[in-house]
Amino acid sequence: MTFRGIGRTLVVLVFLGVAALQAQSESNARVPIIFVHGNGDDAAKWVGVLWLFESNGYPADRLFAVRFPHPNSRADDTRDEANRSSTTDEAAELSAFVTRVLIEAHAQKVALVGSSRGGLTIRNYLLHGGSGNVTCAILSGTPNHGILATDRNVGGEFNGKGNFLTALNGASPDGSEVVAGVRMMTLRSDRLDKYAQPTGIAFGTPQMATNVTFEGPALRGANNIVLPSLDHRELAFYPPAFAEMYKFITGAPPQHLSVIPEEHPTVSGMITGFENGAFTNLPVAGAHLSIYPIDAAKGIESATPAYEVTTKEDGKWGPFQAASAQEYDFDLEYQGRHIHFYKAPIPRSTTLLNLRLMAVPPTARSSSSAHQSQILIARSQGYFSRERDAVQIDGKLSPDEPAGFPLQDSFVAKVPMDTGKLTQVTLRNETIWARSSQDFSKELPVVDFLW
Repeated sequence: MTFRGIGRTLVVLVFLGVAALQAQSESNARVPIIFVHGNGDDAAKWVGVLWLFESNGYPADRLFAVRFPHPNSRADDTRDEANRSSTTDEAAELSAFVTRVLIEAHAQKVALVGSSRGGLTIRNYLLHGGSGNVTCAILSGTPNHGILATDRNVGGEFNGKGNFLTALNGASPDGSEVVAGVRMMTLRSDRLDKYAQPTGIAFGTPQMATNVTFEGPALRGANNIVLPSLDHRELAFYPPAFAEMYKFITGAPPQHLSVIPEEHPTVSGMITGFENGAFTNLPVAGAHLSIYPIDAAKGIESATPAYEVTTKEDGKWGPFQAASAQEYDFDLEYQGRHIHFYKAPIPRSTTLLNLRLMAVPPTARSSSSAHQSQILIARSQGYFSRERDAVQIDGKLSPDEPAGFPLQDSFVAKVPMDTGKLTQVTLRNETIWARSSQDFSKELPVVDFLW
């Protein structure tokens, strides 16, 4: 071959190499991502993370979140339990969802991202035939070696010595605990994950040894990342966790760690309920939803709803055209009782703004005082700790916020009796106005923080 021929060949090879890298980069950037929620949770948990992906240019039509109808685990995985799911139930439902996404997105493979129990479901799916459909998997705060390891109740899904986790963690000859052919990453806290603790602090028994360590979520053979000072849920839903997810899937860090608002977001969702003391993700018919704008400058709520509907058998509501700078009261009425979800401005469109019927919190007390009422303050994507994240009510620190280790995702706060003006509640960078209540059995106001 002449020198000129060799030169042409090298040019062609370089061109093909660049083309292959570009194709790989394009494939990584557009791989469908399926987000898998945890125990007792719902697809709505992922709304903030989906918005962050979209804000960094990830196509919204390549982002999916599975919803398990019965999201709570059984006490013993081998025994039927009303309104609860087995590990097989969840893996089978995830398998069906993956197949649907592959067909809908015209894709060969997907990326999977799981929170807590969702990560175990992902591993179970990969181990039993799903690995060929998956390019990478991210497990966030997943109790891969159990929330405790004991010789009792070997049928327990979260028992590190139980049958389920023993099978998942059966190491390959090289000592790896991951499925071959799938890139895997775990996200864990340094010491604030309530389900990766050497003691039973999460169960109210700090004197009990769990035989689990802070490193419990890590897996041999995976890329194990430590995110200091994040709690169990923040490991999946907080911006630093998103940054690790985005980089692992796309190969590049995100440009934005905050949500870029749309001017006119369109939102919709579903009304779901609970049975036998556990939440379900099943639709509720006959629930009436009214959405009222909040005037944050004046601290008052409109008397005229911007949207209202009564749900049918599918439990769905919407679409509702929102304003990205407007706060709203999502007033859910069912069988004569009202649950008000007070939310900060909704920055982007979503079909996952699901609302759950809720029981009266066990810590709530009926107030006989004409000068005092209550609000339920909730943070579904994280836990409260007064020392770490102080909640302010009308500019003052709330003495009712739990102190110490972050264990609770909600608490009941006492506030002065409503005199026509709403109560202002602030956490981190979110401020929400809400009307308090003297009787949660009739009116349950929920200050519903996103972050």
